[in-house]
Amino acid sequence: MTDPGPVKIALVGCGNIAQTHWHGIQNHAPYVEVTAVVDTNQDAARKMAEQTGASAFTELDTALTSGEFDAVDLMLPHDLHVEASLASFNAGKHVLLEKPMAPDLKGCQQILDAAKQAGTVFMIAEQAQYWPDVYKTLELIKNGDIGKIISAQGYFFDMLRINPDDPIPWRFQLAKSGGGICIDGGAHWIRPLRIWLGEIDEVIASTQHPVDHMEGESLAHALFRFQNGVTATFSAILSDARSGPNVAFRLTGKQGEILIEHGRNGRLLLFNDQYPKGEVIMKTAAGKGASYGLEIHDFSQAILKGTPLQATPEFSLGELRTALAMYRSVETRTWEKVWQEEI
Repeated sequence: MTDPGPVKIALVGCGNIAQTHWHGIQNHAPYVEVTAVVDTNQDAARKMAEQTGASAFTELDTALTSGEFDAVDLMLPHDLHVEASLASFNAGKHVLLEKPMAPDLKGCQQILDAAKQAGTVFMIAEQAQYWPDVYKTLELIKNGDIGKIISAQGYFFDMLRINPDDPIPWRFQLAKSGGGICIDGGAHWIRPLRIWLGEIDEVIASTQHPVDHMEGESLAHALFRFQNGVTATFSAILSDARSGPNVAFRLTGKQGEILIEHGRNGRLLLFNDQYPKGEVIMKTAAGKGASYGLEIHDFSQAILKGTPLQATPEFSLGELRTALAMYRSVETRTWEKVWQEEI
C-alpha cells in the first residue's frame, strides 16, 4: 500500500511564524511539501524560497493562479485573514489559517460561509490544541487524580522583543490586530482551560497598557466563569522586564492540584495524597515546540484521508469570543456573556 500525499502547500507570510511552521513541517509533517512561498516583501519571499526550495511569489493572487499547490498556510496580520481566506477558497484550496479566524465575528462568518461553499478542508491553527501536557492533564482530570475541580488559574507571560527594524510591529496596531495580548497570545492559554473545563459562560476583565507603543492591551486580568460553575483567574502580561519562575496553569481539585510550569524547563506536576510533595509527570517544553508540526500534520491527514480535525474551525471561536467579551467588560465594568453575540 502506497503512502498518501504529499499535500503541496504554500506558506503565505514569511515572517517569524513561518520559520516555526517550516521547522514543524520538516520534523512532524511527513506528508506535506512546501512548493510555494508568498510575501509582499520580496527579500523575505526570496529567502524563504531558498530555505524551502519552493517557488517565490509577492502576491497571493498570482500564486493562486500560477503556483502548484493544493493548500495554503496563511500566516498574516489579522486584518488580512478574511481577504486571503476568501481568495484561497475561491481558488479551491484547502486553508490552514493562523488564529484568530478574524478580528471580529462578522469576518469569521464570511470565512465560514466561503469554506462551506468551497467544500475544502478548513482549519484554524491553534498550537495549544496539540500540547501534550494539555492532554496528559485532561487524562489526570478524567482519572480523578485531583478530584472534582473547584478552581483554576492561567498565567501567560510573554517577553517583549523589539526588532530595531520594526519597532512598531503589526501586532501593536489595533487596525491590524483587532486587540492586544488577549486576542493574540492569550488564546493559547484560553484553549487549554476550555479543553479541561468546557465552555466559558461569562467574563469580567481589566486591561492596562504598560507597553507605551502598543495600541492594544499589554496587560490583562480577568475572571472566567465556566458553564459548569467553576471560576478561573486569567492573567496575560507582555513585558521587557525579567520575570521570576511562574506557573502557567494551576488546577485545584478537592483532592489535589495540577501545576504546569512556564518556560523551557517547565514541568507538569501532580500533588495529591499519593504525591504530597509533588510528582513530575512530564517535561513540557519539547511538546510545545512540536505542536506547530503536529497541527500541520493533522491538517494534512484531514486532506489526504478525511480524518476529523482535532478541533473544528467553529470551536476556535471560543477564544475570540472570550477576548471580545473581555474587551466589552473593560468598557461596561461588569460581567459579559461570551456567547451572547450572534455570528
